[in-house]
Amino acid sequence: MAGNGANPLAHAEQFIWLTARVLEQRRFAHLFLGGSADAVETALDAYRNEDGGYGHALEPDLRGPVSQPLHTARALSVLDSIGRCGGLRVERICRYLTAVSTKEGALPALHPSQRGYPAAPFIPVVEDPPAELLATGPVVGLLHRNQVWHAWLFRATDFCWAAVDALEQSHPYEIEAAVAFLDGVPDRTRAEPAADRLGQLVREQGLVVFDPRSRADHPVAPGHASGAHHFPHDYARTPGSLARRWFSDSELESSLDHLAAGQQEDGGWPVDRRQWAPGTALESRPIVTLNALQTLRAYGRGPR
Repeated sequence: MAGNGANPLAHAEQFIWLTARVLEQRRFAHLFLGGSADAVETALDAYRNEDGGYGHALEPDLRGPVSQPLHTARALSVLDSIGRCGGLRVERICRYLTAVSTKEGALPALHPSQRGYPAAPFIPVVEDPPAELLATGPVVGLLHRNQVWHAWLFRATDFCWAAVDALEQSHPYEIEAAVAFLDGVPDRTRAEPAADRLGQLVREQGLVVFDPRSRADHPVAPGHASGAHHFPHDYARTPGSLARRWFSDSELESSLDHLAAGQQEDGGWPVDRRQWAPGTALESRPIVTLNALQTLRAYGRGPR
């Protein structure tokens, strides 16, 4: 991590207090300082809309007040991190997901209600957007993992299975979404071989970087920043992930070394996505920093 002599967590804490939104400040306090889950949920409520979805740039690359699937997926992730992914709050979210789903019963990356509000140029607004594994997989996997049962999940789960089974040529972000689905879906006897196949695909298509010095030899997903490469820890974010089996111990340790070394002089981690507006970059770095700290902790490499 950043070599200024400071404790890495203390260094990150200063970065969070200096730059983060209230939500990420509350999340950091809950995750690492014994802060309350209530405070996190209160901060998250500021982004919730009457339709049960979330907006207001909760996902920094989408601006404006309207609810969007990507905002709502991030809200579910926050609720999951504080152990509150259930009850009436998730029932409202599932009603929203039902309302914005495509004819396949799954989620588009961007609902056309975003039109007229700023959004990242690599997430185009179209009138009749297709369902995407990228948007649907993480939501379905998270809800299953929290033992949520709702009618929306039946068709959405079927969509994800079909999308995963059909994957041949892919990109790292879609593989991440597939892993999130497979890590949570109840049918483990089907999930494990599906994950093994994706691990082979990731290696065969060069979708993972083992040596940071060889990044130039690996493709980047179209429309994304030149530095948006994926390392083993990006797929296997916890030791319990099915993607952990894709990598040897030495490959993963090297990846975690690279992640730890990415902490910058100000205490935060860099954003590897294309930075298209000053505010989005500023708001994204604390989120990326929290993700890095959680991954390192999951592998025993960070604060407990």
